[in-house]
Amino acid sequence: MRRRPDPVPRIHDISQPLHPRVPVWPGEPPFAYTRLAAIGPDCPINVGSIAAGVHTGTHADAPLHYDPAGADSASCSLDPYIGPCVLADVRHAGATVGEADVPWQVLAGAERVLLRTYESFPSERWDSAFKAIDAAVIARMAAMGVVLIGTDAASLDPEQSKTLDAHHAVQSAGMRILEGLVLDAVPPGRYELIALPLRIVGADASPVRAILRELSE
Repeated sequence: MRRRPDPVPRIHDISQPLHPRVPVWPGEPPFAYTRLAAIGPDCPINVGSIAAGVHTGTHADAPLHYDPAGADSASCSLDPYIGPCVLADVRHAGATVGEADVPWQVLAGAERVLLRTYESFPSERWDSAFKAIDAAVIARMAAMGVVLIGTDAASLDPEQSKTLDAHHAVQSAGMRILEGLVLDAVPPGRYELIALPLRIVGADASPVRAILRELSE
């Protein structure tokens, strides 16, 4: 008897669509796509260009973002951005996700952790009151062997932070960061994460196409 093929694991796209209304940090340029050439009688192709800040939409912070001697996006190893991960729901947290808000037992053995903070991701507006992540949470995750932390918020630290405590906790631990994920439609649980930054020389961050792939039984 011929063996039936294994079902293809389901893929969840957890990236923000990029368009002129995508929320961006106050003071940063809006996303723009410009058509440079269009298919017509004298042109066989469409060609376009994009303009955007490197923290636009779903993105990976490079260490250079918060450390003047840190690696740029082109120099970062891809290993932290691909592999098994745990998605945890911390929507019940207050203004900052603290240690008491995290389901630590669910994270046992995790190398990559994504935190859902939003009931509904603000895809059409900038939210200055997003939930930050306490630096103590980062330190505890690092002690557990976590190499990457991701959030659906715009940043690990509050919008007006000047000290960037959570970012520096990440830097001290050698971890990596994903921000601006869209996790509304994905149940908590274990997945395979793939969210590769572009190889942009000198960049302090990079947009990513982030996906979660369901694990086979």
